[in-house]
Amino acid sequence: MNKLVWRNIGRFMLLMACQLFVLNNVYLGGYVLPMLYVLFIFMLPTGMSRIPLLLVAFATGLTIDLMSNVLGLHALACTACAMMRILFANRILTRGEPIEISTPTISTVTPQYYVTYLLIMYSGFYLVYFISELFGSRGFGDMLLATLCSTLCSTLLAVVYQLIFNKRKNEQ
Repeated sequence: MNKLVWRNIGRFMLLMACQLFVLNNVYLGGYVLPMLYVLFIFMLPTGMSRIPLLLVAFATGLTIDLMSNVLGLHALACTACAMMRILFANRILTRGEPIEISTPTISTVTPQYYVTYLLIMYSGFYLVYFISELFGSRGFGDMLLATLCSTLCSTLLAVVYQLIFNKRKNEQ
């Protein structure tokens, strides 16, 4: 296996452990639900084929579902997020240029484009997640507030993660 595959396996394990053992135990008023593990999907290579990307996203969400005792919410939201990534990643990260990025990070992409990418992707993830979880019980306003707060918190966590663990420049 090549170096990129091992790096992605390590990232998957680190983000899963962080989510399962730390972030799943964080309670911030019911409106902030930090989900750092989704960053794994956002950091997969931009040249990855559609079907493998969807399968990896589904498996990632299913892993969290099984470990968190949740019935499919994460699998649904991660798969929807992978679909959004297929549609928007190249438009946002490379501005439509035919450049393949092996690991999209804040140091390999222009920072403002990367933060925009994170905000859009996390917003889509949380909209799907909260629509399937909260809409029937709390209503539209609470769903939007939870989406906004969780998106901002998770984006901040993702940027901090990027700054701590991705110090290499020009990695493409």
